[in-house]
Amino acid sequence: MRPATILAAAFLAAATLSPPALAQSPAQRVQVKGELVDTWCSVTGIMFAAGTAHHQCAVWCAVGGIPISIKTADGAYYMVLRIADDDHSVARKPFVKIQTHEVSVDGELIERDGVKYLFVSEVLDDAGIVDLTHEQNPISPFGE
Repeated sequence: MRPATILAAAFLAAATLSPPALAQSPAQRVQVKGELVDTWCSVTGIMFAAGTAHHQCAVWCAVGGIPISIKTADGAYYMVLRIADDDHSVARKPFVKIQTHEVSVDGELIERDGVKYLFVSEVLDDAGIVDLTHEQNPISPFGE
């Protein structure tokens, strides 16, 4: 057998035996409830505060382009990629103004490489800021 034939056969065998690297779950309709957070501060822990103590920072991060996520009560993160039909940015006034609010949303979920991406169709409920932690965590780097 020629080396090129052996190499081609080995590549074909490897391709048929291993799962596809780019496989993803099909989109599924979900309803998610949790706090709107800026992903940078929440995931890295650079800003430990939440709710009222973190509201202004979360607004600035969202306006600055940091992805918005919904953090559920069990600690799962759903990164919001789109709101309704807006393909430009999630840093739009309606979502930025409700940063750190507890919301319930309806949308499509796609999971890829362990990350949950959410395409929000509709905000079903906005309970406002329910984590009133400003007294315990008075850090607010950009003022009130």
